[in-house]
Amino acid sequence: MSTRTRILEVAAELLAKSPNGDISTRAVCEAAQVGAPVLYRQFGDKEGLLSAVVDYGFDAYLATKRLREPGTDPIRDLRDGWDTHVAFALANPNLYRLMNSPSMRKPPASALESHRILARDLERAAARGLLRISPELAAQMVMSANVGVALMLVSRPATFTDPDMPRRVRDAVHAAVFTSEAMYEQAPDGASAAPDGSGAETPVAAARLGALLRQSPPSALTAAETALLSEWLERVANTDDAAVISQAVSDDMS
Repeated sequence: MSTRTRILEVAAELLAKSPNGDISTRAVCEAAQVGAPVLYRQFGDKEGLLSAVVDYGFDAYLATKRLREPGTDPIRDLRDGWDTHVAFALANPNLYRLMNSPSMRKPPASALESHRILARDLERAAARGLLRISPELAAQMVMSANVGVALMLVSRPATFTDPDMPRRVRDAVHAAVFTSEAMYEQAPDGASAAPDGSGAETPVAAARLGALLRQSPPSALTAAETALLSEWLERVANTDDAAVISQAVSDDMS
């Protein structure tokens, strides 16, 4: 085992056992039996160490996502992704709080990779005409809600006690970003979300065409033209999204 790996294993173990979610470099050095110069040579400073610990601890979770072959149903994959994200946070509360701490000046690589995996699945959904808005905006909405729910569960467990709360928030956010047809397919009884005429056809079409354009850029257009078209489609997909989403969610809940 390399010195770097030994330090990371020790730091991850100390973090998991910490009553306040913090560790000292001194404690890490003592447990790993290395001098402070060795630790700082490997990681630069304490923040560099903590960022590496997050990536080390989160790697096992991301490994399952990296190896997962995309399913035939991107909406199902996204629902499962939300649920496994929450489950990881509950199993690793200190690590999860650290990963999303505002004190981290640079986001850990694992957090950025998690966002990219989410965006990939949303691109698949958009290409099938299942998104009301652009994949990038949808990724921001889903990730912020997913992280917010998980953080509340690990930071304020005495307040957030409803076991169904994560699912309820997931379904509400998904109803805002997915088309009613997509939600209808996922409804257990086929009745809680039905196709509607909310007027979202143009944003949905724009989101789908944008995703297809990124998958297979047309040879008839130059790179600059393709980029411009992609920008226009994203703007159309997100135009008046608040009004469209509000009406769509209202229809879904009625």
